[in-house]
Amino acid sequence: MKQREKTQRIAFLALFTAIIIIQNFVPLLGYIPLGPLSLTIIHLTVIIAALVLGPKEGAIVGGIWGTITFIRAFVWPTSPLATIVFVNPLVSILPRILVGVVAGYVFSWLRKKWSFQYGAALVAAVLGSLTNTLLVLGQIYLFYQGKAPEMYALDVSALLPYLLGVLATNGIPEAILAGIVAPSIALPLLRILKR
Repeated sequence: MKQREKTQRIAFLALFTAIIIIQNFVPLLGYIPLGPLSLTIIHLTVIIAALVLGPKEGAIVGGIWGTITFIRAFVWPTSPLATIVFVNPLVSILPRILVGVVAGYVFSWLRKKWSFQYGAALVAAVLGSLTNTLLVLGQIYLFYQGKAPEMYALDVSALLPYLLGVLATNGIPEAILAGIVAPSIALPLLRILKR
């Protein structure tokens, strides 16, 4: 890799990191509060980073998001549930890292198979978004079934339907948004990087 390309990649990685930090700390730029939950739009930055720079850098940006989520669960939670759920790094950090990994590898693989780059980016973005949603909700179900009454004022038997409702109301709109926005931003950036 030429020095100019390396410098450009580092500059883009720093830019995406700065955007993640801003989205985490400026109200409504990363999380849109909806009752006890928050609609997340930070995943778009991680997905765009993964599409533009690759899975490794996408994982780094996702890891930064996850680390901030973990720290915020203790000092400035985004929702009442964050103080219970996101204090576990497997729920707060791992899914965010995997957003970048999945989006980056899927895009890298599909862009070699398909001539339609927008379609490859769209599929990668949707799968990256769903990675976060399914891993977070799946781990909430796995690790916190016994805390369902405390967390959701639900009995344990109603936890799974509640989480499926969150998937329908948050996860699917987030995935659709990612499929529309991420390719629209990432593909022009790729042309700038000439990748």
